[in-house]
Amino acid sequence: MRRPVAEGVRSRVLRTPARSRSDHGAATAETMMVLPVLVAVTIGLVWLVSLAATQARVVDAAREVARALARDEPRSAALTLGRRVAPAGSEFDIGEGKDLVSVRVTSSIDGPGGIFRFVSGVTVDAEAVSAREPG
Repeated sequence: MRRPVAEGVRSRVLRTPARSRSDHGAATAETMMVLPVLVAVTIGLVWLVSLAATQARVVDAAREVARALARDEPRSAALTLGRRVAPAGSEFDIGEGKDLVSVRVTSSIDGPGGIFRFVSGVTVDAEAVSAREPG
């Protein structure tokens, strides 16, 4: 049942534009265009997380070696501790003074490759300094 319309007021029916046959599948096509970009962004983010994890391992390795040397442990034993923690291929640079021991650990990380071939490898490093223990 239609309600009466006040005099002088026109009722208007809102109509949505008719969909043409060419619009069918447009959402699927748009999704397919965006999907590779989403995959690329995901790969980039995963690589950045791996950089952060590698940096943390390098920091831990430098700290372990510096502590061991500060306790007057043999250099080979200290480096063994550091190599357990550090990423493979890391380089250790040890500086020993009268009261302090410093250790710098450097590690290179390859780029993600694939569509990110243009990203070169990254080098992360960390330095730890520790006071020699008396005795």
